[in-house]
Amino acid sequence: MEPYNLAFAFVAALLAGFVNAIAGGGTLISFPVLIAIGIPPVAANITNTIALCPGYFGGFIAQRKDLIPQKQRLLKILPVSILGGIAGGLLLLNTSENSFRNLIPYLILLAAMLLALQPVLKKSVETRLQKSARHKSKNALMLLVIFIAAIYGGYFGAGLGVILLATLGLLIDDSLVKLNALKQVISLRHCNEITCLF
Repeated sequence: MEPYNLAFAFVAALLAGFVNAIAGGGTLISFPVLIAIGIPPVAANITNTIALCPGYFGGFIAQRKDLIPQKQRLLKILPVSILGGIAGGLLLLNTSENSFRNLIPYLILLAAMLLALQPVLKKSVETRLQKSARHKSKNALMLLVIFIAAIYGGYFGAGLGVILLATLGLLIDDSLVKLNALKQVISLRHCNEITCLF
């Protein structure tokens, strides 16, 4: 690989990290750049997903105190998200490079739409949480939706944080801070599965 391509990837990674820190969606910068510098689409997708792991780890460390009262939730959610992530990764492994390349515009469009809807979803979740004092969740539905989101994350990953936060916020009555901590753990766990699979 040419040095200018490495420099281009480095700048894109810095910009993507900055965007992720502010609002999320850095994948929409880094993934196309990896493709533009000549990395095959499936390899670019895997590289991009693994590159997000340090950020999720940092988020997990920063919010670990918010996870202490959520041990029971984690015991329910993590196995489902692990299975979904593995299913998505296996689906990616069994998708031809050409088929994945044809899906890329639709996957990026979906991720961009999720990013655009993020403020609306966040506001909706915050409004719902303010109106509700209960701390009950719709377990079966929550686990099913997390499983589907994890399949998506194992296959592509862009916009996964938005999907997870919206899912958790709509199905669990708890503070946005605690829900974000759950999202960080699920995303970090997802990175570990992808790393192991590939």
